[in-house]
Amino acid sequence: MKNNFLIVIISGPSGVGKTTLLRCLPSENFYFSVSHTTRTPRKEEVNGKDYYFVSKEEFLRMIENNEFLEWIEVFGTYYGTSIKEINKAFSQNKHLVLDIEVIGATRLRNFFGNLAIFIFILPPNLEILKERLKKRGAENETEIEKRINRAVEEIKFAGWFDYIIINDELEKAKECLFSIINAELCKPYRNNKWKEILKNINK
Repeated sequence: MKNNFLIVIISGPSGVGKTTLLRCLPSENFYFSVSHTTRTPRKEEVNGKDYYFVSKEEFLRMIENNEFLEWIEVFGTYYGTSIKEINKAFSQNKHLVLDIEVIGATRLRNFFGNLAIFIFILPPNLEILKERLKKRGAENETEIEKRINRAVEEIKFAGWFDYIIINDELEKAKECLFSIINAELCKPYRNNKWKEILKNINK
């Protein structure tokens, strides 16, 4: 892993708007890791773009073969990040972006350490989160209530992350995300231009 490349790990409750927010990042500079899942694709979701949709048997085989960097089961559905996806980003000389469930994100701290930045996306309140889940039209009332209850537990982890963005207004949330990324890119160990300037000064 090269220090001058960002590893951006985004997490937050289901329906908070993570995918919409990440679409503002240019694909020519950022590689968006595609997770594996055993759930059924939602309307307009594309295999290999939104997720790699696999059977439970295939997912369990991948676990057995140690192909995942992290994985978790949520409401009977499996989600995981394959090691191959991580390698793709660095082979293309791009910043790596991972949209990961909260518990999975906390597990990655041990792997990436301080090389990664961890960003938690918060809803302005649970009522708005519930409305967003309803508009998505992917779950029934019982499933939505389960997700809201899980969101309450996930939000308790927000303080563990490096940054928190409240996704109330999308444009403001985008500004926050860009500000975080620009600040991280200015850190000395990611920007070696200052060493060249110093070398020229000392000639």
